[in-house]
Amino acid sequence: MQKYLVASKEEVVEGKCKIVKVKNTEFGLYRVNGQYYAWKNACPHFGAPVCRGVITGTRLPSLVYEYEYGRENEIVRCPWHGWEFDLMTGEHLVDPNTKLFKGKLDHNTEDEGLEKGELEEDDKDLYIWL
Repeated sequence: MQKYLVASKEEVVEGKCKIVKVKNTEFGLYRVNGQYYAWKNACPHFGAPVCRGVITGTRLPSLVYEYEYGRENEIVRCPWHGWEFDLMTGEHLVDPNTKLFKGKLDHNTEDEGLEKGELEEDDKDLYIWL
């Protein structure tokens, strides 16, 4: 594996996505609640550029006729079909077994989800291992 410098921490702003390309693969870099995450820019549904989707919150579990909104800047919504994923875990909000690809950068057809880039950080920069 090789380590690639992808961005300075200053470039990754809470509530926004910085898309970077490493060896012909795009990743979305996110800062959520002060932590950094890298997800492969491919939705497990149809391969859409999921990291170009809206970063938002979601409706929280609540009683009938109550609508409580929360988790602002923790959810990415796929621009093609509206699938929503937790930016910290990569899980699909409706079906936690469907996730953003994580772990190795090879797609595993048995475990759909967002694919997580192996991210490393130092005092000022972020790196992806491939």
